[in-house]
Amino acid sequence: MKEKNSLSTVVSETNSPEASHSSIEEGVQRHWQGVVKRRSFLKGLGIAGAALSAGALLGTDANAQTTRSTGKLPKGDTALLRFAAAAELIEADLWQQYNELGGVQGGNAAYIAALSNLDGDMAQYISDNTDDELSHAAFLNAYLISKGEEPVDLDAFRTLPSSQATGAKDIGRLTNLLKLNVDLSWYTRYRSAKNPDFGARLKGPFTIKNQPAIPLNDNDTPPNQPQPVPPGTPQEARMQAIANTAGFHFAFIEQGGASLYPTLIFKATDPEVLRILVSIGGVEIDHFGLWHDKAGNAVSQPLAGVTDPETGLTFPDLNALNSELDQTNLILAEPCEFISKSLPPCSVIRPTSTQEQSPRSRLLRMTSCSLVNRTHSLAWLTNWLSRLIRSDAAFDCCKLSPLAGQALYLFDRLQRLHFYAIRFGDVSYSI
Repeated sequence: MKEKNSLSTVVSETNSPEASHSSIEEGVQRHWQGVVKRRSFLKGLGIAGAALSAGALLGTDANAQTTRSTGKLPKGDTALLRFAAAAELIEADLWQQYNELGGVQGGNAAYIAALSNLDGDMAQYISDNTDDELSHAAFLNAYLISKGEEPVDLDAFRTLPSSQATGAKDIGRLTNLLKLNVDLSWYTRYRSAKNPDFGARLKGPFTIKNQPAIPLNDNDTPPNQPQPVPPGTPQEARMQAIANTAGFHFAFIEQGGASLYPTLIFKATDPEVLRILVSIGGVEIDHFGLWHDKAGNAVSQPLAGVTDPETGLTFPDLNALNSELDQTNLILAEPCEFISKSLPPCSVIRPTSTQEQSPRSRLLRMTSCSLVNRTHSLAWLTNWLSRLIRSDAAFDCCKLSPLAGQALYLFDRLQRLHFYAIRFGDVSYSI
């Protein structure tokens, strides 16, 4: 209550016609000093991490400069940034494929038209999202280099085939958009009062399996065909189903980033690393909100009911079910269980608990549906992350940080995941 009164005093002084510049400044300083004192108090209680987070976000330019001049980063924080850089490179690879075919400068007119049936600005959104992910990857690698750390380079793994449709570049890819299993549990999760952090296991409203999200070739989907609503020919229905799949995959990619960054943020110790993760993570959440809205247009009138003639996938009219778990315009996160079941429900990003799922798990969930269905594709990602954790989070055994236990846990789970991938030769399971 005192905090509110103190802040109100500053506001009222600012709005008063008699207030001078010095009195306003004094009021702000008094309020800030109160924040600093409370931060010191919290640090004394052993929860300096929370206070440091606020300090990183509210600090002055001088403090930021001091942080930048401290030299090398803690090994754990370096590992977090390299992990994030890997995620952004994989995301960027997905978005570049979508952008080549369906962005503002995209080369496949029929695909652009089918995407535009979901929203008239889809091409612009795709191009902007692509630029964002490329900027994240470039910034994280440049920042690592500025700190004397090795950047992340996945170019050696760009071996997967491209689409053969008009507009696609014939280059190696990190990810596969030609045959996807898209997890739709996020759709139900954000409409439910249940939270995966408390063990809730939610299913999506329907199943997308072995479905392309970009045109395969010009014989399958001619690049200059019209895309009326509803589609009138099997090839028009095929292209619309491909675009609808992309719409749901867009949201799936970005909800992964929305949950991934909080799990990384919880482990950061350096204020500047914290600032980076919070700032990029916020954009991932923004992306998810956008694509969550657009995906619903594929399963509401007038587009609802499109069936892919090749795979048999049908995009149902979810609004016809008269259920809040399916209603397409309920795109804002439903209040759910959070922190403790004894507390009232709260509208939050979920899941975010590192106990329930690790950052490694979030990254693999975000990318596994886009890896080609061969063991080696999962193996390279698993091995690469294993090396990252062993080399950059190789903590001194005499002074293990809280991140060390998490890193060891991640490495153990990665080894187990790789074993199962080799044993059963399949990557289409849920993590």
